Amino acid sequence: MPDTLTPARPPAMARIGDPAPEECVWGHVARAVAWLDDANGRGPHETAVRVMKIGEEAGEAVAAYIGVTGGNPRKGITATADDFTGELCDVVLAALVALVTVSGGTPQAENRLARHVADRATRLHALRPVA
Repeated sequence: MPDTLTPARPPAMARIGDPAPEECVWGHVARAVAWLDDANGRGPHETAVRVMKIGEEAGEAVAAYIGVTGGNPRKGITATADDFTGELCDVVLAALVALVTVSGGTPQAENRLARHVADRATRLHALRPVA
C-alpha cells in the first residue's frame, strides 16, 4: 500500500455483528487507485474517466435527494436519508480517487487537500457578517 500522511489506527478484533472497523480514508483511496491502475492503467483516458466519475456520482446523489424529499410527484418518496448520505460519500470518494490520480500519489493529494482547506478557512475567517 502506498504511504499515507495520516497513520491508520490498528484494527480492533472484530466480532460478528460489530460495526465495520474504522479505516483511514486515505488508505482506502490508495488501494482503490492501485486497483484501478492495475486494471486500467493510468493514461489520459483513464484520468478523464476518474474525473467524470465524480459527475456520475453527483447525479446519483441528486436523484437520491429527490427520492428522499419526494420531489418527483409521480414516484413519491423512493429513497432514504441513508441512501442519500451514501451517495454523497460516493461523490467524496470519487473526488479523492481523482485527486490522488492527478496529484501523483496519496501523500501529495492529502497535502494538497490540507492546504486547500486551510486556505478556505483563512478566507472564511476574514469574512465579516453584514450588519
